[in-house]
Amino acid sequence: MRLILFDIDGTLLWTDGAGRRAIQQALLDEMGTTGPIDTYRFDGKTDPQIVRELMTLAEHPDAEVEERIAAVCRRYVGLLTAELQKAPHNMRLLPGVRELLAALEPHESEGRALVGLLTGNLAGGAALKLTAVGLDPARFAVGAYGSDSARRPELPAIAAQRATQRTGRTFSGADIVIVGDTPDDVACARPIGARTVAVATGFYDVTKLRATGAAYVFENLTDTPALTDALLG
Repeated sequence: MRLILFDIDGTLLWTDGAGRRAIQQALLDEMGTTGPIDTYRFDGKTDPQIVRELMTLAEHPDAEVEERIAAVCRRYVGLLTAELQKAPHNMRLLPGVRELLAALEPHESEGRALVGLLTGNLAGGAALKLTAVGLDPARFAVGAYGSDSARRPELPAIAAQRATQRTGRTFSGADIVIVGDTPDDVACARPIGARTVAVATGFYDVTKLRATGAAYVFENLTDTPALTDALLG
């Protein structure tokens, strides 16, 4: 059985900056500053990491205070719903996602795959984004989120443990496949020896993703047969 873990932003969907706008307002509300948010890159990072790094760059005195970071994250999830509702026409499921998930369903039913999430989003934020583009969060059997750990390299082991609890099987090494659009998605697989499938639907092109050492690199998720082979192989 393969444990297949999808990133969300830039891999499954695009929310046209809704998350960035919600975090920006949450930082203003809770910390009084956004830090250098206009030049800061969000992709590949967890939500708590983003808050901490922006506040560190702003030299905020509470940049390392966990309670303050948690308060920003709570405020962010509360604001995200409104941001997702502001521009629904600019949000979208990325090409090939629905077809790929449908192609994996028979393999899940036959016990050859377990499909989940591995994302820097807080769990609540992940559910809101998926729902906004018409994906049921319950479609994904397990997940590991930024609300589980601010350190992305810790998330694959958390997802694997939850998959074991659900199935009674042990997942390790090449049994785990991480699908993402950033070098951080590829890097987080290394501590547990997971395989990686990188997709150039975010801010990194195929050349940059190939340089990360990902096992497979695709332009997008539209080649359903090739992707299914890569995920289950």
